[in-house]
Amino acid sequence: MNALSKQSVSPARRQLVELMQRVNFGRIEGLVVRDGDPVFDGPSPPRIVLEVKFGGDNGPRPESGIAEFSLKTQVVDLFAHLNRLRNGRIESLTVKHGLPFGMHVETTV
Repeated sequence: MNALSKQSVSPARRQLVELMQRVNFGRIEGLVVRDGDPVFDGPSPPRIVLEVKFGGDNGPRPESGIAEFSLKTQVVDLFAHLNRLRNGRIESLTVKHGLPFGMHVETTV
């Protein structure tokens, strides 16, 4: 059982959860991470690429309007990676069913 809930994380992380729910299927590209939190404002906001499935459900997740819920394991794992990254840039964060599925991270040696 996860100890994290939507309301227990920072506003920036809540915004990321809500964005992933709206994307449902697709990618978030060029997401800057500062002090472990995603950054949505500034000179280069992240780019959203939606995956459209013909004959499928292309809208936001039904739970996107819910204010409070326990975070799924995939989201907790993503936040753990943000904590380790601290400062950097996520080149591409793949979202499936409103949850993080995988990511490519830009880092230095």
